[in-house]
Order: sequence, then structure tokens, then C-alpha cells
Amino acid sequence: MQQPGSAAGGATVGQRPRTPVSVLGLGAMGRKLARCLLESGHPTTVWNRTPAKAESLVAQGALPARTVAEAVAASPLAIVCVLDCDAALRVLEPVGAELSGRVLVNLTSDTPERNRQAAAWAAGHGIAYLTGAMLAPPTLLGNPEATILYSGSRRAHEEHEATLRVLAGRAPYLGPDAGTATVHDVALLSLYYAGLAGMANAFALAGAQGVPAEDLAPHLDVILSQFPSIGARMAGDADARHYSKEADVLAIHTSGLAHIIKTSQDHGVSTDVLRAVKGFVDRAIAAGYGDTEFASVVEVLRGRASGDAVADGLSDDVSEGPFDV
Repeated sequence: MQQPGSAAGGATVGQRPRTPVSVLGLGAMGRKLARCLLESGHPTTVWNRTPAKAESLVAQGALPARTVAEAVAASPLAIVCVLDCDAALRVLEPVGAELSGRVLVNLTSDTPERNRQAAAWAAGHGIAYLTGAMLAPPTLLGNPEATILYSGSRRAHEEHEATLRVLAGRAPYLGPDAGTATVHDVALLSLYYAGLAGMANAFALAGAQGVPAEDLAPHLDVILSQFPSIGARMAGDADARHYSKEADVLAIHTSGLAHIIKTSQDHGVSTDVLRAVKGFVDRAIAAGYGDTEFASVVEVLRGRASGDAVADGLSDDVSEGPFDV
């Protein structure tokens, strides 16, 4: 077997040697991670429960490992990317001693708490642990604009940041709590999936009235381009729990939502998505946030919206009566 460090695509004469890396798990993400490393000259050892998945990578110069122990022994840096943290620990627990003193980057999707548990296991074995949250599909990995967020061992991130940037050009460190990267992941993915649902709803509503989705799509940026500035403003309000009354307020939004729901009903389009949104808005209004901007819906989603809205940061005139719209 070829020895670690001698894989095809390694550093040429005069270049600083690239860090050897072992990749455990060769699903779509794992295979792309390994390719990125190979293409950038990192000696790359690969392992998968089904060895056949490694064949194309071996043809590109990867080093096949017959066992997990062999894989982790080959490199100072191991990357695991499997189904979830339970699967990752099933793979890693038998080789805890072999991983001691090495760096483990877990790019497996799971909950923040499960990543904290995995980090605690790693700490008990003397393993420097980083959680990575991949905010990019496999097709974008390796590009400068791709993002993977990291949290956990600061030393591990500093030591291997250059290698991590091979996988995604943006590789920020978010802090020592191994769960922080996953908190960002699940929060941003909630936006992603809610956005996809909204887009599907838009196409269905337009199509029901004879407007093809392809005709609507060029105008999506009119709405989507507003999100960064709106998001920054909402974030400040949500953190301060003080909600502005300067722009469109909830009492106006609920009227607009009602019009869209009525149009959907008239054309046989499901109203499930928009009724859910209107339900949150209605609950916020009932809690006294009706003359504030949309950010106050955060209080409903937090489960905090109640009759104590004034005490939560609203001005004293919130409870004075009905709103004119």
C-alpha cells in the first residue's frame, strides 16, 4: 500500500508539504470533501464501510484504508462525515485511543446537544474536536464562496485553518462550544426550508392563475434582495426585545396575509403555509404587539409572547386600544 504523504497530487518541489488528512465516510459529501483535498495536494486517506465507494478516489490518488484504525493512524487530521453523530460515534469509539493527540473534525449533521456530547467523548480521549456546519451543497464545496462554520477547539482551528479553507473558502471560527456551529446550522436551515416552502407556494399561486413559474422566477430577487437588510434590522430588535413602530406593523401584515389566503382559496391553492404565518402574526397581535414591526413575531416563536408585552420592551401605549389600519 502507498504510504501516507505519497499520494498523487502531493506538494511539488519547493512547496510547503500539505497536511495529510483522513476522510471517514464517503457519501456524496464525503467523496466531494476527499476530492477537494486531493485536488489541492493533500495526501488523503479514505475509509468507508462499503469499500467500493472509495474506488474512484483511489483512482485519483487517495490512499485506501482497510479499517478505521488504519485510516486515523495515517493522518494528524481526521474528518468524519456520516449520517449523524450516533453513526459517527459508532465508527469512532473503537479507535478513541488511536485518535488521541490528533484533530477530529465532525462534519456530520445533527443537533447542537449531540455535537456537545461527541465533543465530550473526544475530550475524554485527548482528541482536539471541531464541529463543522456545512452551509453548502456538495457541488459548491471547494469554492471560495462556500461556507463551513466551525466551533470547538480553537487550537485545532488555528492549526488547520488553511486545510479547512480548501473545503470551503469561508471557514470562520465561532467559539469553543462545539454546539455553536450546529446552532447556526439548524437556525439557518430553518430559514432555508421555510424559504423553499414560500417559493413553492408562490409558484403554485401564480400557476393557478396562468402565470408560469419561469415567468415569476426572474422577479424573485425583488423580494429576496431585501432580506439581508431586513434581517440585520430584525436581528437587532430581536436581541434587544424592543420592536420598532416605524414601518409596516403587524396589524397591516395580517390584512395582507388575509388577501393572499383568500386569493389562494379562490384558485384551489393550499393555504397551509400562509395560515401558519398568519397564525403567528395573530398570536403576536393578541399579545399586544400589533403596532410593532414583524420582528416581534420572534416573541411568539420563543414562546414568550403574553400579556406582559409592555414589560418586555414595548412603549406604554401598546395596550391603549384597537389599531387603525
